[in-house]
Amino acid sequence: MTAAPTTPTTTLGPDSDLSEVFELAQQLRVDSVRASTAAGSGHPTSSLSAADLMAVLMARHLRYDWSAPDDPAADRLVFSKGHASPLLYAMFKAAGAVGDDELMTTYRRFGHRLQGHPTPELPWVDVATGSLGQGIGYAVGMALAIRDLERRSGRVWVLCGDSETAEGSVWEALDKAGHHRLANLVVLLDVNRLGQSGPTELEWDTEAYARRVEAFGCRAIVVDGHDLEAVDLALTTAADGREPTVVVARTVKGRGVTEVADKEGWHGKALPEGLAERAVAELGGVRDLRVRGPRPPEEETTRPGAGQAGPVELPRYEVGDEVATRVAFGAALAAVGARPEIVALDAEVGNSTHAEDFGKAHPERYFQTYIAEQQMIADAVGMAVRGFRPYATTFAAFLTRAHDFIRMAAVSRITLALCGTHCGVEIGADGPSQMGLEDLAMMRAVLGSTVLYPSDATSAAALTAAMADLDGISYLRATRGAYPVLYDGDETFPVGGSKTLHQSPDDRVTLVGAGVTLHECLAAAEELADEGVRARVVDLYSVKPVDVGTLRRAALETGAVLVVEDHHPEGGLGEAVLSALAADAGRPAFPHLSFGHLAVTELPGSGTTEELLDACGISRTHIARAARALVAR
Repeated sequence: MTAAPTTPTTTLGPDSDLSEVFELAQQLRVDSVRASTAAGSGHPTSSLSAADLMAVLMARHLRYDWSAPDDPAADRLVFSKGHASPLLYAMFKAAGAVGDDELMTTYRRFGHRLQGHPTPELPWVDVATGSLGQGIGYAVGMALAIRDLERRSGRVWVLCGDSETAEGSVWEALDKAGHHRLANLVVLLDVNRLGQSGPTELEWDTEAYARRVEAFGCRAIVVDGHDLEAVDLALTTAADGREPTVVVARTVKGRGVTEVADKEGWHGKALPEGLAERAVAELGGVRDLRVRGPRPPEEETTRPGAGQAGPVELPRYEVGDEVATRVAFGAALAAVGARPEIVALDAEVGNSTHAEDFGKAHPERYFQTYIAEQQMIADAVGMAVRGFRPYATTFAAFLTRAHDFIRMAAVSRITLALCGTHCGVEIGADGPSQMGLEDLAMMRAVLGSTVLYPSDATSAAALTAAMADLDGISYLRATRGAYPVLYDGDETFPVGGSKTLHQSPDDRVTLVGAGVTLHECLAAAEELADEGVRARVVDLYSVKPVDVGTLRRAALETGAVLVVEDHHPEGGLGEAVLSALAADAGRPAFPHLSFGHLAVTELPGSGTTEELLDACGISRTHIARAARALVAR
């Protein structure tokens, strides 16, 4: 099954006859079978169904220079059905980007770049896919950036599977494509009827798919996905620059291999060696065709953000003034917008999160996704792929809906900034559906993330600006209510740091808080001081990375640590602090430390901020009481 190609190399160009394109499609099928059988796993039947679509696309329509994948003028290709990676990698081989040996001996193997689902470890892959339902969303963000921010003529092509159209995120994406009239977006929908465990919801009802597509404001073109002439005509029409288009292509899963074609039970299974050999023979044998498709248009190669940046003048606040951190975030975001690579995205709550401040200052770089948090993150990822630095903002509670998009953004090694406002029970009367009480855990768990939680306007502004220069995914948690400014405008807030607000040699307990609980800790410290108990107060504005040195020093010097957070106990400040105080070499780092943790442990309801903080056990009264108990130990 690992036999090298035996036919002479032939190069196909944009003017190649469709009979030659058919041979290319057969080569893609053969190599999909060979690679997956050699690996012992993979999705060959899902690859066989789309081979004709991809052969026509790469030979005649995809304007791309495989030797210059970063050319900003080139078209982009997103494999939303990332499990069809054998087909994608076979295309890379046909383009001369990878060799037959790499395809046959490294696919799905440890330590190699041809992974089971594509990731940007490969220079021809813009975004990681495989969590189904996300590819069109990313493509919408890329198409928006190409058309509206870069003013280029490039197109974004997406291969989407029929099974993944059961995901609501697909229709969020198509809704936004229709709303924005993204004529530079073309989706090729591979309707092969069979999913992982049986038939798909609509099977081969291509007219039903077309009606749904058109209902979301996009053009639908229904074709036989194995009729190369019809596919070629459909792609030509789709690229006419008139409207976003979905080519609804009826195909056969396992096409070209009689023993598996349109047969259930073959999803995600490599063909056994004997069957693979028969399949290759039925497909006409191993070939070694090369493709040189259309070239990218000749356009300037200036990257996003190359324009002249204006001065970033952050807002300044007077110590003692009461300002909400969400207000400071919005003002700082508008100021950071002086950098031309900064873009902002809102999910129709910008008047509450104050993201709209950016929109007023820089309307050409402000994008409204409405109540579609998954698409907001997908847009942000697509824009980041194009070299922009996105800030995406909504209520902290609603970011949980988009968690898988955030997780996959980390797999793609995307750099973007997120802000979640209206966190915790502090928001008051709106009730638990609006209270972000899981967001710190969610964001701390994201690979390579940075998690920030300012307690006043000055730190919020500084940390908002700092996110513009952080790699990876950064998250800022902002409070709804207004609280006193604690720091003057010259204070600095390095990521990974903290601030110690009360400190003396006589401290007997350390109170650790952030956001609203820092202000409650400060009030509790005053109450304790009146009783002769000195308390150190730490503002843990950087939750990840956490300030290990300050926390360990405080634990050592005071002997008691109390962490207070407006969040559930799992995954938030308390566990971040405990990780900093964790055992060394299997022995407790602080064997005599008294540790306490106050968090929201019950389901809250509506009420005032003061009522809810007290009912949940995180008010100043509860903090002082818990601190006394720790000291008494």
